[in-house]
Amino acid sequence: MKKSFMKIILLIMLTSSYSFSLSITDKYPSYAYVFAEFGVDESYIYDSDFERFVLQNEKKIKTFYKRSLSRGKDLLPMMKGYLMDDGLSDLFIYLSMVESGFSPTIVSPKKAVGLWQFMPATAKHYNLSVYNTFDERCDPISSTNAAINYLSKLHRQFGKWYLAAMAYNCGEGRLEKAIKKAGSDELSILIDDRDKYLPLETREYIKKILLVAMIGESMTLDFGSGQYSSTDDILQVEVLGGTKLRELAKLIEMKSSRLIALNKQFKNAIVPKKKSMYKITIPEEKMVAFYLRYELPEVKKSIKPHLLSHYVSLGETLESIAKQYHSSIEDIKTANQLNDDFLTLDTLLVIPVSQRLFEETLKN
Repeated sequence: MKKSFMKIILLIMLTSSYSFSLSITDKYPSYAYVFAEFGVDESYIYDSDFERFVLQNEKKIKTFYKRSLSRGKDLLPMMKGYLMDDGLSDLFIYLSMVESGFSPTIVSPKKAVGLWQFMPATAKHYNLSVYNTFDERCDPISSTNAAINYLSKLHRQFGKWYLAAMAYNCGEGRLEKAIKKAGSDELSILIDDRDKYLPLETREYIKKILLVAMIGESMTLDFGSGQYSSTDDILQVEVLGGTKLRELAKLIEMKSSRLIALNKQFKNAIVPKKKSMYKITIPEEKMVAFYLRYELPEVKKSIKPHLLSHYVSLGETLESIAKQYHSSIEDIKTANQLNDDFLTLDTLLVIPVSQRLFEETLKN
């Protein structure tokens, strides 16, 4: 009886082991999409090293995914939008997740900082300011733009997105040496756990990105809609040096803790006086309140004091919007800090209008 029981257990174990590669595709049906976005061949889903990594790590990475998602809910719509606007896959949000867990102020043992974990030298190269009172690596918008530029550069250099991701971790020189030594840039060869062309950290890094992306995308979570409404979007506005974030939060009627959390680049929640003007991040729904209440003489003198909100519709231009509100193109550009005439669909604009039009709009 015992022998028969042991045979059954052994058979179950062997069958489970044999069918594990199939269970990955069943559990994570998004794998083909994820692999395609990173330029990875679909056959990699059956790689023994990757199968083993998934089996050993999926439970803790699922927990990490949920925790990171909760922490970064205010940032994800912006990050996804910026990535897609610049021609990168929005799945690169998972690279940031692996790097930082979506914590804007996290510091690594190697002194890398922020959502995208920039070292000081790399930050400087991509125009991120790093001072005692102001660290732009902690600014979600500025650091995301810098990461996009860096990843785009790496893709141009290596030609594949998974190579760009690995170079982001280990450096271009280290990856170039590994490719030369391996005689191939194929993923399964480069990160083979037996040949060890790359450090263990990098071999596991790309596996983590693929796995967490498979987990996220298989849950069919759309960061830009559904769970997160348009009120979760964030944008940048300019404030005077010396502005205190707690006072500004009170002025625009939002929780100071949230405004401070969105602007961790400023130490002690105070904008430094090193420059006359700085960009800060605010929720999109506070944009109108900001322009109505925040005293910025350079802007207030040049535009009408009354503002209306307007979402850009298909086919609209600055000229057509200006005519609609009897405003001017320059006033609209000044109020919204637009550098050119390009408009994005569904973007919220504030429109300077006359007192008469403002009062008529309130009556309707």
